[in-house]
Amino acid sequence: MRLASTTAVTVAFLAALLTGCTSVDRAPTTTPTQPSATTATAPATGTSQPTTAPTVSAGASGVAPRVTLRISGGFAGRGDSIVVEPDGQWTVTDRAGSRSLGRLTPADQGILAGLAADPRLATEARRPTTATNCSDAMNYRLTVASNDTGYADCPADGTPPPATQAVVKLLLRTTGTHTR
Repeated sequence: MRLASTTAVTVAFLAALLTGCTSVDRAPTTTPTQPSATTATAPATGTSQPTTAPTVSAGASGVAPRVTLRISGGFAGRGDSIVVEPDGQWTVTDRAGSRSLGRLTPADQGILAGLAADPRLATEARRPTTATNCSDAMNYRLTVASNDTGYADCPADGTPPPATQAVVKLLLRTTGTHTR
């Protein structure tokens, strides 16, 4: 009887400890579990996750256009791409040509639709492109509908464009593509 109560206390203690470790700012060490997403490859670790997404109306349709993110740079010279179709189906292709497939959850699909409809994306796409001040910085090029924008992940360059960064973080999180 004592073994059963000790086991129950141990399980409760571990559950309490693990509850404190579920902050969205932690870097996952395994493929994130999405109810309707599947991935064929394990992500690299160390990417900070977005803590909040801007609140944006998804528009009348609630469907995002095709979204493409190209990731390049970094110390290892990455060359990955993420493509999300309007139905939420996504494909990640790394520089070697390996692919992972999955589908956004309905909630993430709604967030993406809202971000894609954000008028700041068009404004950010019109900004002039400047060279980065960092060596080996990760570079993100995002295409949403006819808007093409991007930034280098370099603190010396200043704050990245907020709408673009929100879409990039969402895509990295939902597809398990981590770059830091």
